[in-house]
Amino acid sequence: MFSGYDPQVATILLFATFLFFIVIRLPIAFTLLASSVVTAIYMAAPAIFIAHGVNWDALLKKLSALVVDMRESILSPGLLPIPFFILTGEIMSEGGISRRLIALANALVGRVRGGLAQVNVVSSMFFGGITGSAVADAASIGSIMIPMMKEKGYDTDYSVGVTISAACQGVLVPPSHNMIIYSVAAGGVSMAALFMAGALPGVLLGIALMISSYIIAVIRKYPRGDKVGFRDGAKAFAAAILGLLTIVIILGGVMFGIFTATESGAFAAVYAFLITFVVYREVPLKHFSVILFRTLRTVGIVMALIATAGAFGKIMATLQFPQHVTDFLLGITHDKNLMLLLVNILLLLLGMVMDMAPLIVICTPILFPVLVTQMGVHPVQLGVIMMLNLGIGLITPPVGSALFVGCAIGKISIEKMMMGMLPFLATMVVVLGFLTYFPDFVLFLPRMVIPGFK
Repeated sequence: MFSGYDPQVATILLFATFLFFIVIRLPIAFTLLASSVVTAIYMAAPAIFIAHGVNWDALLKKLSALVVDMRESILSPGLLPIPFFILTGEIMSEGGISRRLIALANALVGRVRGGLAQVNVVSSMFFGGITGSAVADAASIGSIMIPMMKEKGYDTDYSVGVTISAACQGVLVPPSHNMIIYSVAAGGVSMAALFMAGALPGVLLGIALMISSYIIAVIRKYPRGDKVGFRDGAKAFAAAILGLLTIVIILGGVMFGIFTATESGAFAAVYAFLITFVVYREVPLKHFSVILFRTLRTVGIVMALIATAGAFGKIMATLQFPQHVTDFLLGITHDKNLMLLLVNILLLLLGMVMDMAPLIVICTPILFPVLVTQMGVHPVQLGVIMMLNLGIGLITPPVGSALFVGCAIGKISIEKMMMGMLPFLATMVVVLGFLTYFPDFVLFLPRMVIPGFK
């Protein structure tokens, strides 16, 4: 495609311009596109910059090739479930399901010391299984729980910290649309296996956060919640069960081969519409246009990130950057455990400066040859590791989108927030380490329920 350039210079130019645009706070999609355009022009310079001026036909040809790469990145059939899952989450978050899930969680765990924090974590576990989005979880659950916790005497940093760290369960428990992006980027790893593999780690993360939040609640002497009687608990379950069935539809349909992932997403969207506008009826039907607009905006953002990351990744592939990274890492160590540690550190750092979706598209083709092909890491386990690792990036500055949402709801600055976040971040890193070095835990459910999975 390109010729007459120095690959090392092109690689340096690609990442130098990327860092420059990041520093000047250009939105990440534009950063990926701009650095790709600059590098592509350099790589095609002999054909573009000729003796008598600029060869505009050659320039347009090279830029058109980038557009084609972007188009191909978002035309993958594997990405089709994403709009349906996003629409399902938007409908359910508007239809009163978050309030019902909080009531159910309160009936289950609200009576202990710091009970509202426990309610927060369990609610996020339920809600994440409906939306698959940490940011949507932080916004929907946080808008109810953070003011409630502050009113009951919980510190703001604790209230926000519990909310946004618990929201990261949404990137693990199905239906995580980031899992879908990984499936496509990894060359078609089983979506059903990824969905099943994320379930137990999502629950483990929730339990770990409940333990750490309880310890902090005891130290800070936060109040106990009110005990909920059996009758009220049964009412809370009955009110929430229709919303929880969305998870069953999505996970069960894919797991047992009743639906493809796309079909389960479409069916779940129709089911969510009926539950919200026919059964619950807390939102007028005319509000559906607002929900569609928000869905379209979110889908547009996600697809723009995937498209521009695809162009960026294509240039990296042309420069053989993934192979160079593989050779470099193997030059450091051939020990699988040490390699996993290095990769986790790398992803944690990258997650602090870049959004999750483009990192999945860019990093998967780089890490897959090292960890899966060379080291024998299971591709499904790698997906779970990447989800939690990059999910941590959603709650760390300077680009943590869930962190921004939580701070906005709690009316607290990021600087004041970060000290309160440290115990929760440490908890999540410990869980990440467990998932990294105990692959059988991650792969247990897929092996148990998916025929032929190894």
